[in-house]
Amino acid sequence: MCRYCKPYLPPYSYRNIREIYSSAAMHNNYKPYSYSYYATSLMNEPYCLKGPGRGYSDFIQLRDYGPEPFVINIEQAAKQNNTFRTALWTGKYLQLTLMSIGVGEDIGLEMQPNLDQFIRIEEGQGIVLMGNERNKFDFQRRFYDDYVIFIPAGTWHNIINTGYKPIKLYSIYAPPQHPHGTVHRTKAEAEADEH
Repeated sequence: MCRYCKPYLPPYSYRNIREIYSSAAMHNNYKPYSYSYYATSLMNEPYCLKGPGRGYSDFIQLRDYGPEPFVINIEQAAKQNNTFRTALWTGKYLQLTLMSIGVGEDIGLEMQPNLDQFIRIEEGQGIVLMGNERNKFDFQRRFYDDYVIFIPAGTWHNIINTGYKPIKLYSIYAPPQHPHGTVHRTKAEAEADEH
């Protein structure tokens, strides 16, 4: 039980959990789990995963949770990540990865021919380069905290850290790009794995 998060909990009781369950069942016209499943899972959910969180209790275990249903504070997870790449959720049609790009480093020139990519910058700044040819970047933009980047399939691209702290980001691939459970602690490890 997390002593920091407990005061911030919503006042769950079996009565209002029953109301939540009944409302969800009415709107969805379908009950995937029993009432007792919802009551037990909500009442037994670790305190540090609820509410705003406080102190050391904010730690999230970074691993691949897919393809199971999953909810997370993505900003917190992205900022906590210190690996070059960690797959956080891999499904059949979508994948979420976290990345940390060191000062003066880049992700490396790459192109995915059959998938679109979405990137959200949670912390840091840099430049994104994109183009239809390997050495010709017609598109160049600066980015900062809270920016998003869309990379169409078949586009060569690179992201370069031009700031004074690591870039913390998350990336969504559709369909998945990396095997389930992928963890690359460094860029060199990622490049070796690709070869």
